[in-house]
Amino acid sequence: MGLSDIMSSAPSKETTASVTRPASPVPQVEIASTAPVVPMQAAMAAPVPQANVLVAPPSVPAEIVTEAPVQMAMAAPRIELDNIPTPDTKPIALIAPSNPMKATPFAPGKIYGRRFGDAKPINFGRTMSPKNFAVHGVDVSRWQGEIDWPKLRTQGANFAYIKATDGGDHLDPMFKKNWREAEAAGLKRGAYHFFYWCRTAGEQADWFIRNVPKVPGALPPVIDVEYNGESSCKRRHSPEKIREKMQVFMDKLERHYGQRPVIYTAPDFYRDNLRGHFQDYPFWLRAVAEPPSKVYPGRNWVFWQYSGSGLSHGVDGKIDLNVFRGSEAQWHQWVSRSAG
Repeated sequence: MGLSDIMSSAPSKETTASVTRPASPVPQVEIASTAPVVPMQAAMAAPVPQANVLVAPPSVPAEIVTEAPVQMAMAAPRIELDNIPTPDTKPIALIAPSNPMKATPFAPGKIYGRRFGDAKPINFGRTMSPKNFAVHGVDVSRWQGEIDWPKLRTQGANFAYIKATDGGDHLDPMFKKNWREAEAAGLKRGAYHFFYWCRTAGEQADWFIRNVPKVPGALPPVIDVEYNGESSCKRRHSPEKIREKMQVFMDKLERHYGQRPVIYTAPDFYRDNLRGHFQDYPFWLRAVAEPPSKVYPGRNWVFWQYSGSGLSHGVDGKIDLNVFRGSEAQWHQWVSRSAG
């Protein structure tokens, strides 16, 4: 894991460029050498603002010049010459923001079609081809390294299950980053725990709860049960003991998160321990060579992991690919019932 790898362990852009200009320009008055002489008494009686001395043209009586033009000059807004753009000055509107907001490449709730590649494609037949399913997703762990989540989503990753914990003391070093960034990119995301058969179920449940936040909208938690030949734990329990330990773990998670956990498993482990059991639990089945109906006859399922060799923009290397069993409308219905 991904699950298959576990086998080895906005500010606004608004700017303003307007320089306030008067609704009508200040009347321009020509200096006339033949202007009538204003009587001294009238000139002294009429207040003249500084820097706005006007001389009346010959056609304007002196009586009007002493009041009307001066009032017009006082009423009109003054234009400060320092604020007028020169030909070498760019208007403010043409100056781009220093930190423009990036456009989001996705829309919340939108289902993106599958655009994944596969290094080892399998022909599952016409009716069970993964291409026929509406909702695709991925599962990831630290083995995928740095992920470009927005890009991965537009490639068809509408949901993601993210490795959180295994055993009673290990936290995937990329979990917190992947958990946060998958949500920011608009994916529905959930966390999974790789069950370790040499630790008590209660310890493992407590460790998962300690590290995986209970948040609205998260997918149900997953318990990953399978054989791991490379694990230091070589203990093999009886099928009854395995189911007992699983039940303790799942009950504790369901009480805490209020969601019934999903069981992920592989063909050999299922055949030896789970066939015919846990009918009331959603299953996530690994079947990378044949469709689930042949590998897990009679078992209902919610998720199908159909490839461990997926290729996608946004991820370096290979990634596990999955589908949801149902239409887009059924996906939204299932999420609304099952998500936290």
